[in-house]
Amino acid sequence: MPPSLRRGTITAVVERLEELARVEVDGKPCVAYPRVTGPVELGDEVIVNVQARELGLGSGGFDVLYVNLTRGLELAAEPGAHVMTLPYTPLQAAVRHVEEEGKLAESLDGMPVVCCSLHSQLAPACAGIGEGVRVAYVQLGGGALPVSLSDSLRALKKGGLVEIGIASGACIDGDAQAVGVASALAWAAAEGFAVAVCAVGPGIVGTGSALGHGGVAAAEAANAASALGGSPVLAVRVSEGDSRERHRGISHHTRAVLGLAIGEVTVAWPAGLEAPDWLSRREEVDVTGWREACAGLPLEHMGRGPGDDPCFFASAFAAGKLARRLAG
Repeated sequence: MPPSLRRGTITAVVERLEELARVEVDGKPCVAYPRVTGPVELGDEVIVNVQARELGLGSGGFDVLYVNLTRGLELAAEPGAHVMTLPYTPLQAAVRHVEEEGKLAESLDGMPVVCCSLHSQLAPACAGIGEGVRVAYVQLGGGALPVSLSDSLRALKKGGLVEIGIASGACIDGDAQAVGVASALAWAAAEGFAVAVCAVGPGIVGTGSALGHGGVAAAEAANAASALGGSPVLAVRVSEGDSRERHRGISHHTRAVLGLAIGEVTVAWPAGLEAPDWLSRREEVDVTGWREACAGLPLEHMGRGPGDDPCFFASAFAAGKLARRLAG
C-alpha cells in the first residue's frame, strides 16, 4: 500500500522542541521532525502522511510531516556524512555513524543490557537503575523509528537517568546513529557507559501472531549482548489489566523473546509476584519503593497507569534494579 499523502498548511504550532515539533495542519494534529525534514513555521505549505490516522491505528492519533514545501526543499546533508539511513527509500539521508569515528569495544566486559519489548518499559527500567550511573538508551526497530518522538526519553534525560539516545538499525534521529544494535552496544561500552537499555520506539508493530511483532527485537538485543560478553537482563512484559488473553499474565511477546534468545539471559522478576511454573529460571528482585522511584516519570501503557496495572511497571523496574546491581 502506498503512503496516503495530502497537501496542507500549518495552522498552529503547539509545541516546538529542537528535535520535535507538534503542529496542526489544517486543524489536524501532526508531528514534524526538524532534524529530518527541516524547520517549521506557521503558514508553511506542507505535505503530510495521513494514512495511520485515517486507518484509526494505535499510532494514528496524528499525521506525520512528509515534506515542507516552503522551507524543507534542498536541505544539505550532515557535514562529513555519507552512510545512508533508510537507504533506498524516499526518506534516505546521509548521517554520521558512530562506527565511522568512534572506537568499538571488542567485549562488553559484563556490561548489563536491559532488554525491553515495549517502549513503555523504558521509564520504569531506568528508574530501577537509578541515578549516578551512565546509561545509554539504544532504540531498536519494531516500533516508532524516530528516537526524537519519545517523550519518555526526554523526561529521563532531563532527570539525569539517561545520558544519550542511540538510533540503531532502521531507527533514526537520535543523539547518535549506529548501523545495528551490536555496534551500538560496543560503542557504548567503549565510551564508558555502565548500563545500556534497549527498547523499541513508542508504539509497536503487531500482527497477533507468535513472532510477527516488534517485541522480538528484545531477543536481537539479548543475543548481541550475550555474543559480545555482556549481561542481558530481560524486562518481562506482564499484565493483570490487559483484556487480551495473549497479553494477560506474561505476554506471548516475552515467551517469543525467550524462545529466540540463544545465549544466557537473566529474567528479572518482582519478588512477591506469583510466577508461572514454566518461568522457573528467574531472578527475583525486591521492588519495594518502585512507585516512589518512578515519581514524576511518564508511566503509561495502553492507557493504563501504575494504579491500573502495577505489575507491568514493577516488572520493568525489577530489570533496571537488577542491572544496577550487576553494574557494581
